[in-house]
Amino acid sequence: MRTLVHLVRHGEVHNPDGILYGRLPGYGLSERGREQALRVAEHLSGADATALLVSPMQRAQETAVPIAEKLGLEVVTDDRLIEAANAFEGRRVAVGDGALRKPEFWPLLRNPFRPSWGEPYIEIAHRMLGAAHRARALAEGHEAVCVSHQLPIWTLRRYLAGDRLWHNPSKRQCALGSVTSLVFDDESLVDIAYAEPSGTSTGTGA
Repeated sequence: MRTLVHLVRHGEVHNPDGILYGRLPGYGLSERGREQALRVAEHLSGADATALLVSPMQRAQETAVPIAEKLGLEVVTDDRLIEAANAFEGRRVAVGDGALRKPEFWPLLRNPFRPSWGEPYIEIAHRMLGAAHRARALAEGHEAVCVSHQLPIWTLRRYLAGDRLWHNPSKRQCALGSVTSLVFDDESLVDIAYAEPSGTSTGTGA
């Protein structure tokens, strides 16, 4: 039985101070982000979707609103879709950039393959896989939508593809307002598709 699970990355966040916001509360969509959410909703309007699972973060919940309205679905919050934990949260530094010049941050950068500054990639992959299979089971024979974040979506995609989990963040194919679709035949993954209905290839933000 064919089931699709669409992993949607939220829209652009209003973040004029350039903070690495991570799991911090109070970061909602910018005007452009709201437009991206509308485009994603329109892109998914023809989907035979029966389930909508969403990260608890404000930016994801706001992205889900027009999707829920377009598809006539109730938003179900799933904590496993949350942004990855990051020790640099709340700072204006980027891992691999300003952090390297500050000795107090060096212990956090000791192992980029885990990574040592945040939630381990393998843990991200496992929780995201659990959320994806929950969505698949809820929508069996139909389609489901999960709204999440760049790193969790990309980590799951690499995990499913059998690729190493550590990677160059600038190479992620997971733009704001993008849709990564997992195609299942019963419980087996048979394909992965990708679309950018919001028309942007930028990978910035979380």
